[in-house]
Amino acid sequence: MDLNLQFPARWQNAKNIKFSQGYTKPGPRDFVGYNPLTQPESIALHNFTLSHDFDLTISYHTQGKEIYWEFFNYAPTEAKIIGKEFEKISGYNLTQVAYNSSFAGYKDWFLQHYGKPSYTIEAGIGENPLPISQFNEIYKDNIGILLLGMKI
Repeated sequence: MDLNLQFPARWQNAKNIKFSQGYTKPGPRDFVGYNPLTQPESIALHNFTLSHDFDLTISYHTQGKEIYWEFFNYAPTEAKIIGKEFEKISGYNLTQVAYNSSFAGYKDWFLQHYGKPSYTIEAGIGENPLPISQFNEIYKDNIGILLLGMKI
């Protein structure tokens, strides 16, 4: 089960896309499940978020050196401004998520549900799992994002 494809943000779109790509049963990636919020880890993150008043969220994935910041126009105005700061600090590109990957993620749900800034940082580059040899570079690229995110 892909735990980041478990959130109720146009989840059915994610299911349709992933099922059409052949991800129709449990496997190492891209299986959305049969309903949103069925996995304990996703439910726990969902409930944890509901029980706190976060000003923004930052989710980390690996691959691409990109920053995703919006979901179907749910992002508030300041989201792009903050994202541009993250881009400057890290050297990563602030960009749009590809359509086939733009549904049912935690960032998507947070933006849709709260209308507050939320980001997915695609750290590093290469094929998962990334080699440990990238750790120092990823840390250097991202420490500024984390520090600025805490200030906000």
